[in-house]
Amino acid sequence: MTDPRPLDAEVLPVGLDGYLVRFALTPEPAAMTAARRFATRIGEAAPEGVVEIAAALVSVLVRFAPSTDRGALETQLKAMADEIVSGPLDMPAPTRLWTIPVAFGGEEGPQLGQAAQAAGLTEAQAVHEICAADLRVLTIGFAPGQPYIGLMPEHWNLPRLSELTPSVPAGALVVAVRQFVLFGAESATGWQQVGRAAFRSFAPARAEPMPLRGGDAIRFARAPADEIARLSEDTDRMGGASLEVLR
Repeated sequence: MTDPRPLDAEVLPVGLDGYLVRFALTPEPAAMTAARRFATRIGEAAPEGVVEIAAALVSVLVRFAPSTDRGALETQLKAMADEIVSGPLDMPAPTRLWTIPVAFGGEEGPQLGQAAQAAGLTEAQAVHEICAADLRVLTIGFAPGQPYIGLMPEHWNLPRLSELTPSVPAGALVVAVRQFVLFGAESATGWQQVGRAAFRSFAPARAEPMPLRGGDAIRFARAPADEIARLSEDTDRMGGASLEVLR
C-alpha cells in the first residue's frame, strides 16, 4: 500500500506524560501507512523513557515516565516521524497472518449487493476482491479488540450510510471508506454489512481475550453460512481462524 502525497508530522503534548504524533487530521491512506510504520518502529525500538504506545488510524500516542527528558524525547519523536514521512510509505512487512472464514451475502451479508454495486462490481467480483486483498489491522478501537482493517482499492471508497443500521450481530463484517470493521459484539453501525464471521475479536474468557494486533495481516476466506453457524458453537470463539507467524 503506497501513497505519494506529502505529509507533515506533528508532535503534540498530551497532558503531563504524553505526546501525540499525528500525520493528518483525516484518514488519508498515506497518513494511515505512516502511523502504522511509526507504531511498528517505536514498538521495536522505543526511545528511553517510553512506557506505552497506542496507535490510532493516523496518529500514535506515546506515553513516557515522569523522569524522562521531555525536550529530548520530543526531538527524537519528531526526527523519527519526519524520517517516516520522507518515504517510502509502504506498509511494514507483517509478522503475523490471520485467515478468517466469512460467509458473504444473504442473511449473513444483507448489504453485499448494495456495496458491490456502489463499487462497480457484481457480488461475485466483490467477494473475490475482498478475499484476494492484502489487508492489515490498521488500528484497534471503538470497542475492546475491535479491528479496523484495510485498505481496499480506491473504488471501495464507499461513504458511510446516511442512517444508522440499528443493530448488526457479533461477527458482522462491515465496509466503508476502503476499510472493514469486524464487530466483536452486537452493535449499531453506519457501515454496510457484507458478511459475517464466527471469529470474535474480544472474548473475555479466552486465554488471549483480544488476539488481533495492529499491523497483523488479514485474509478473509469465503465459507458457507452453515459452516459459520457450526464454528459459532466453538467455545474458544476463534471461529475457525488460523494464525501463521511469518517471522
